[in-house]
Amino acid sequence: MTQQGVRWTADQVLALAPDAASRKAGSKLGAAGPWSEAGSSDEGTVWGLCKGSGSKPYQTVVDLADASGPAYKCSCPSRKFPCKHALGLLLLWAGGEGAVPTGHAPEWAGQWIAGRRSRAEEKKAANSSGSPSGSADPEAARRRAERRAERVTAGAVELEQRLADLLRAGLATAEQSGYGLWEETAARMVDAQAQGLSGRVRELGAIPSTGPGWPVRLLEECALLHLLGQGWLRRERLPEALAATVRSRIGLPASADGPPVRDRWLVLAQYDTVDTRLTTRRIWLHGADSDRTVLLLSYGAAGRAPELALPVGLALEAEVSAYPGAGQLRVALGEQFAPPVPTAIRPRGVTTSQAAARYGDALRDDPWLESVPVTLGRVVPTPDGDSWQLADADEDAALPLTASARSRPGLWRLVALSGGAPVRVFGECGHQGFTPLTAWPEGPGDAIALC
Repeated sequence: MTQQGVRWTADQVLALAPDAASRKAGSKLGAAGPWSEAGSSDEGTVWGLCKGSGSKPYQTVVDLADASGPAYKCSCPSRKFPCKHALGLLLLWAGGEGAVPTGHAPEWAGQWIAGRRSRAEEKKAANSSGSPSGSADPEAARRRAERRAERVTAGAVELEQRLADLLRAGLATAEQSGYGLWEETAARMVDAQAQGLSGRVRELGAIPSTGPGWPVRLLEECALLHLLGQGWLRRERLPEALAATVRSRIGLPASADGPPVRDRWLVLAQYDTVDTRLTTRRIWLHGADSDRTVLLLSYGAAGRAPELALPVGLALEAEVSAYPGAGQLRVALGEQFAPPVPTAIRPRGVTTSQAAARYGDALRDDPWLESVPVTLGRVVPTPDGDSWQLADADEDAALPLTASARSRPGLWRLVALSGGAPVRVFGECGHQGFTPLTAWPEGPGDAIALC
């Protein structure tokens, strides 16, 4: 149950927005003006009628009691989830009880809520019954896995030949041949069912002519690709945990088979990355009792936001299970025992030098790791020539910000929050620098999302 007295902040509501346009439009609807018959229940439901351009107001209802994040229903034609009306209704609710009083849900809202709760109970009962979900043939599955492994091996051998040809002819030929050759190679890796290799090949093909030092960056990426290909071809000789990491980096599916860990999981950050086929949502969680930082991945079709949404600063009591692989932080969300609620929990902070050392240690388990999650204890954002860095308040050290972090509006929110004083910052620390994702003031205060 959602406690009616515990309300989200406006920042936590706006963190649900699928894009900047929805965030702006939802903010305009966060006042009482366009709303009528707005109400809420002790069971964690908010509803209301929003005046639109037509003769009939839009019927909007949000279920906050779903342990995997809020669910929405609106009669508007928008295909975005949540739509601007749902965001506006939640902003109205977040402002206080006066605009959204407690009451009984109208019939149109009650029917949708009852249907959701009924389906959730049926799903829970089906999961707890232990009945098999299908008549999978283990022998057929084994044969499919063997055929896929053969195709991946063929792709890895072909990629090794392409890399050898490049180094034999010289790196300058990569600039002359253009992107087409690498796009063709990436397509061949897709045919080999090695999506992980395909993605890295596309990244490699985009490096030539990208500014000073591109040959060095190209050689580094070639080395990592070669290491991954050789890791696959010699996987039987690797320790099982490292072999699992290689399979994951290649793109082979795996199940979260680690033992369930129950904890109060603080939502540290949530952000989306989009390509032509898929929207990937990354949600970082930190266990208040286990002191573990883990990663949830959720996917949506291109142009659609993933269903799972957990705003920054909330905490949920739930179980998670780890995926296999050395140094892998990805988990699957298991049973959830209560809906997400605001919390004052903060992760422990480390110094900037400890953060850099943590990334170096992680590379021993996963050489292809781009970054690790780190919370910096007391840092001050300071300019560094044409760039920015996070200077440690307790030691003579600093971490440079990544190029992507310097181009985001979140940098200026971080600078404003700091005002020259130390702040606690969670983000991703890697070979290209530090990307801030969430920050807290040194004294009392809510988490501020920076992404």
